[in-house]
Amino acid sequence: MSNYHIKHLEEYYKIYRKSVTEPEVFWEKIAEEHFTWYKKWDNVLEWDFKKPEIKWYQGAKLNITENCIDRHLLTKGSKTAILFEPNNPQEQAQHITYNQLHERVNRFANVLKNEGVKKGDRVCIYLPMIPDLAVSVLACARIGAIHSVIFAGFSATALSTRINDSDCKIVITSDGSYRGNKTIDLKEIVDEALNDCTGVNSVLVAKRINSEVTMKEGRDKWLQPLLNNASTECEPEAMDAEDPLFILYTSGSTGKPKGMVHTTAGYMVYTAYTFKNVFNYKDDDIYWCTADIGWITGHSYIVYGPLANGATTVMFEGVPSYPDYGRFWEIVEKHKITQFYTAPTAIRALAKEHLDYTTKHDLSSLKVLGSVGEPINEEAWHWYNEHIGKKKSPIVDTWWQTETGGILISPLPNITPTIPTYASLPLPGIQPCLMDEKGKEIIENQIDGCLCIKYPWPSIARTIWGNHQRYKETYFSAYEGKYFTGDGALRNTVGYYRITGRVDDVIIVSGHNLGTAPIEDAINEHPAVAESAIVGFPHEVKGNALYGYVILKETEEGKSNDNLREEINQMITEHIGPIAKLNKIQFTPGLPKTRSGKIMRRILRKIACNETDNLGDTSTLLNPEIVQEIIDNAL
Repeated sequence: MSNYHIKHLEEYYKIYRKSVTEPEVFWEKIAEEHFTWYKKWDNVLEWDFKKPEIKWYQGAKLNITENCIDRHLLTKGSKTAILFEPNNPQEQAQHITYNQLHERVNRFANVLKNEGVKKGDRVCIYLPMIPDLAVSVLACARIGAIHSVIFAGFSATALSTRINDSDCKIVITSDGSYRGNKTIDLKEIVDEALNDCTGVNSVLVAKRINSEVTMKEGRDKWLQPLLNNASTECEPEAMDAEDPLFILYTSGSTGKPKGMVHTTAGYMVYTAYTFKNVFNYKDDDIYWCTADIGWITGHSYIVYGPLANGATTVMFEGVPSYPDYGRFWEIVEKHKITQFYTAPTAIRALAKEHLDYTTKHDLSSLKVLGSVGEPINEEAWHWYNEHIGKKKSPIVDTWWQTETGGILISPLPNITPTIPTYASLPLPGIQPCLMDEKGKEIIENQIDGCLCIKYPWPSIARTIWGNHQRYKETYFSAYEGKYFTGDGALRNTVGYYRITGRVDDVIIVSGHNLGTAPIEDAINEHPAVAESAIVGFPHEVKGNALYGYVILKETEEGKSNDNLREEINQMITEHIGPIAKLNKIQFTPGLPKTRSGKIMRRILRKIACNETDNLGDTSTLLNPEIVQEIIDNAL
């Protein structure tokens, strides 16, 4: 019997037990039955967390694009693989079939070969959310080049740092990108970045906004003419299971970004398996993840996971607020989306707007709603459930990281009973545990600790590019023999996990460990509050006290800020207890966020502690200007 698609709760528990008692047998069967291999593995798993060294399906030969494209051609050649929805609703959507995708990837792979790209070379991709982005990723994988996608909102400095770190020899970009009613000149950013990158010898430029750009002789080439002249045949390169597939940078809590390395076979097996189960994907479904391929969510659950299952995956170029706040729901109605996967930041932003934006669209096609990026707060969860899912579409609140490659803890739709704010149960093969501050494993339930994973899973990142020592120190040195996630979690009486926030966002006040996430949840329940972030600052009596940054929906008439501060602390007292009350509450029009929507608490912490002389690089933030405003009005 195949364990590939779990149908009910009893089956989940049965498969889960099997997957942790005989993990190698479990993952071997999944790999054997559902993927195409040129050569089978000699060994399912070899691992040692002390070194740390993890190898899955050693000795196997495969190509991931064969599994994502070629094997579907006979049965699904004319099915839409990628459905592209442009920024402007007036522009026609594109339906790219598996046959067309096959042809486009082959042409692009041949262009790369003609530019001298070989197996193992690094290719930097700095593109907007247009089909060329997905095609270029797959073209690299086709020929065994390692792609490093950099989100097309990063600054020139951030771009050059990443190009140099992985020593990319070629950059793929476009003249520019659309973002709502604005255009962004990407080529100009690339030109500036390349002033500091001596290793890049060619830049391929796609046309998107048809702007005037400067082309440097001998280095820059327009992409389309090269594609037109390229062959539509390209044999996929046979890759070793452990050959790197891509590098993806994640912001370190300190210092320079970390280039996480994901390898071919394990990543393919795990993203395909989790996509199928977490979204309960069926053959005729239209699945949409709103993330950008510049982030891990886009890699795993827009490109590789869906395509490995022969799915139709939607790529959206635009933003949720253009031309108005109903854009997401208009797309759901237009394409009859069945699975919708987005971030709490987007849900909260849309929940602030008038309900008319949602009610005027038919959302009855939706079957599964997903949340990703950070734990979803209770208020946003209920809004999402009531107004988008109409209480009929289960919410899968997924917990995972760039480093994990795929989802580790999540409900399975219509199988796992959900509790708001809980990521619920680990997926098959995942063995989480909670650790206390003394480094001992916590066996009991209804208790929180540091979340670790005891056993490797196929899509775990294998190293940090060029710095294995940093990989060891960051993930494997805090708790011996365990992968440390950097997150805290609570496990309730039935064994469900709730992520309580980054461990460095745990603040000890008067000897009490307070996770910031539950306090923020309590504040966000206040009708006047749109969003909040809590940090600690030194306090002579308590050791640490709490500083809250609060964004209001609209200033309530007739209410002074002091009254609001009192009410917020009252809500915290009610939800958590007086120990969690905030010493300072600063109202602010915005919070410093990364472009993936994460709040940069490190910056807020420094402002609260009055250490503003060393905030690090703020140019890569979504809204760098807000930092100064917060400093100017600090309490």
